[in-house]
Amino acid sequence: MNAPLTARQARREVFESNKLAKRLRREVGQAIADYAMIEAGDKVMVCLSGGKDSYAMLDVLLYLREHAPIEFEIIAVNLDQKQPGFPAHILPAYLTELGVAFHIEDQDTYSIVKRVIPEGKTTCSLCSRLRRGVLYRVASELGATKIALGHHRDDIVQTLFLNLFFGSKLKTMPPKLVSDDGRHIVIRPLAYCRETDLELWATQRQYPIIPCDLCGSQPNLQRQQVKEMLRDWDKRYPGRVNNLFRGLANVVPSHLLDTDLYDFRGLVADGVANPDGDLGFDPPSFPAAVSENVLQSLQALPVIN
Repeated sequence: MNAPLTARQARREVFESNKLAKRLRREVGQAIADYAMIEAGDKVMVCLSGGKDSYAMLDVLLYLREHAPIEFEIIAVNLDQKQPGFPAHILPAYLTELGVAFHIEDQDTYSIVKRVIPEGKTTCSLCSRLRRGVLYRVASELGATKIALGHHRDDIVQTLFLNLFFGSKLKTMPPKLVSDDGRHIVIRPLAYCRETDLELWATQRQYPIIPCDLCGSQPNLQRQQVKEMLRDWDKRYPGRVNNLFRGLANVVPSHLLDTDLYDFRGLVADGVANPDGDLGFDPPSFPAAVSENVLQSLQALPVIN
């Protein structure tokens, strides 16, 4: 049994909790502003899975709704996929107590996934497609103008490496996009938030977390491997994952290889100095110590089969 906190410890906990809350609200507000995610009169459909990220997203958006200079609506939506043992009472009770408008959509996508995907194979791809289709339909029925998903900064970086390692594409989750059917705007308000902050926030707020048993039974998912790799990097080389994330918003198409993004075939020497030209023979633009750390870490990269 834990010993009771002293008055000083209690004050410290309150201070740290308030600091974390301010950081998350600031990061969400900044992401919304940078990508014009929410506009006056929007009806935002907050997709609530019962995991820490979607709880935090709803929490912060409710706060911002009360303090933002514009008015917008929020409706929380949960898709009950009929997974065995799913505690269907938790979210309705939580949202009712919170006083939030909500809708529970019952669709047995679990049976479809288990019937179609062979035992032992990854279910995430099909599960995600089925879930996405249902949520798009529900958004139309509810008159939602934006669909908010709870992906955070670490999800975005992990997806970058998943696409590189397994799809040979330089691609990730954007903070804002048009849905597959062309009828909806999907937003990711947590795009600037670190997962470690969200984990701590969930503990402090004591959210009634609902685990995903369908995915949780697959310990060797490629995403989990990439997640562990990035967490190891962040532990050994603090700031690296943040630099990777910032790099996604600082792209130089002329220094990649995509002929659709940059006209390499039509490139000519016009005699005009170009500050973004060929710097390949110049010294590194970062400190030597950083360069050595990068080389050491590259040599230590884990092999992902």
